[in-house]
Amino acid sequence: MELRGFSDGFGAQVANWALDEKEVALLSGRVVYPFPEELRTSWREADADIHSYLLFDDDRAVGYGEVWLDDEEDEVELARIIVDPQLRGRGIGLELVRALLGPALDAGYSEVFLRVRPENAAAIRTYHRSGFVDVPAGLMEEWNTGQPVPYRWMRYAGEQVDPPEQVDAGELRA
Repeated sequence: MELRGFSDGFGAQVANWALDEKEVALLSGRVVYPFPEELRTSWREADADIHSYLLFDDDRAVGYGEVWLDDEEDEVELARIIVDPQLRGRGIGLELVRALLGPALDAGYSEVFLRVRPENAAAIRTYHRSGFVDVPAGLMEEWNTGQPVPYRWMRYAGEQVDPPEQVDAGELRA
C-alpha cells in the first residue's frame, strides 16, 4: 500500500464511496444522499493548511483522508477518513490511518487529533489500534461546543498496536 497526494481526477470516485447522509456530510459538509451530482467532482475545497491523500493498493485507490495543520493550536487533525465500501472490514482503514500519521507527525506539531461519530464502532476500534486514545471528557465536551454533532475526540498517544496474528482454523485441530 502507498499513500499518495490526492488529485482531483479521483474526486468522483471518492464521492461514490459515501453510502449514506453521514458519509456525504463527512466529505462535503452537506447532509444529503445521494451525493449531489453538482458536487461529485468539486466537493473537495482545500485550504493551504489541508493536505489530502489517497491510499493505493497497486493502482487502485482504496482510501482517502486529510491532514489538517493548525499553526495557532500547534496541532494536526486527521480528517475525512473514508475507505472504498467494497473493501471495508479488511484492514484498509488501519493501513490508511497509519499512513496518514506519517505526514501528520512529520509536520512537527505537538499533538495529533481526530474526531469520529460515537456510533462508528469500527472506526473507533481502528483508531485505538492505531494508537489513539480518548481525550478527557471535559475537553471533549468543550470541543463539541458549536459542532454540528457531538463527536468522540481522540489524541494520538504514540503507541500503535499491531493486530493479532491470524490463526488458520486448521492449525487449531489436533
